[in-house]
Amino acid sequence: MLSRLIDKFKKGLAKTREGMVQKIREVIRLRPKLDEETLEEIEEILIQADVGIDPTLRIIDSLRERIASGEKVEDPENMVQEFLEDEIRKILQPEKAAPVTEISNKPHVILIVGVNGVGKTTSIGKLAQKFANEGKKVLLAAGDTFRAAAIEQLDIWATRTGSDIVKHQPGADSASVAFDALQAAQSRGSDIVLIDTAGRLHTKVNLMEEVKKIRRVIDKALPGAPHETLLVLDATTGQNAVTQARQFHETCELTGLILAKLDGTAKGGVVIAIADDLDLPVRFVGLGEGPDDLDDFDAENFVRALFEG
Repeated sequence: MLSRLIDKFKKGLAKTREGMVQKIREVIRLRPKLDEETLEEIEEILIQADVGIDPTLRIIDSLRERIASGEKVEDPENMVQEFLEDEIRKILQPEKAAPVTEISNKPHVILIVGVNGVGKTTSIGKLAQKFANEGKKVLLAAGDTFRAAAIEQLDIWATRTGSDIVKHQPGADSASVAFDALQAAQSRGSDIVLIDTAGRLHTKVNLMEEVKKIRRVIDKALPGAPHETLLVLDATTGQNAVTQARQFHETCELTGLILAKLDGTAKGGVVIAIADDLDLPVRFVGLGEGPDDLDDFDAENFVRALFEG
């Protein structure tokens, strides 16, 4: 199982590895002397991979200090790779990462938020598949009532995964859907409730206030819920994902992130930027198009796959 997951990470991070790690290796092979010009090229590659300005500058400053220490370097390429691995591990803090979603409540309510077009409804369907595979009884709440297609899409996922679904007509009040879903989940003995919401720009105050309303209604229907609020981010958007996460966190009290489409981008360094900027764990990552291609995020697997693939 672990080997399969690492292989999926390696495959999913292929574009990022090519755009970051392999480029750094090529620079060092052409410039085996680790001078200031080489460091500047490495810095530029990290920034282009969306590792983020602040973490990149800290990493390069630390590497500069290491080189200036006078340590004899027999293999510059290997030394730099090991150094980068260690620095990225420190940022991701695998020993402090929150455990994968723990089901300590029944029903365990997960509210899913995000901007338009990030793959939110698809991620919910994949989560339903994941929990169904684990033997959990899942109920989906079609809270994106602005798009009839979203309700239909979630209905298809419910059928595919053997999940229950609560849905209203398009244009209905999203908070009412959430309320009815929680009542249904309690009466049916559901283990997990996944609540979809309409995509909303993080800059639109009225739409963000609506999320607050949904959260209040959920808490009224089931005190203490939602137990998790996960933000779906599109990894291909790079640094904009960090901005989205920061602003949603201020409004929605996020507990974690789902990073979709990680396999489709050379900007997988955004995982590092998010971990550095926010005290939020990446809980799940999308590593493919299939229904089983939403996997638990593991920092150690991420680093190994990035550098060893």
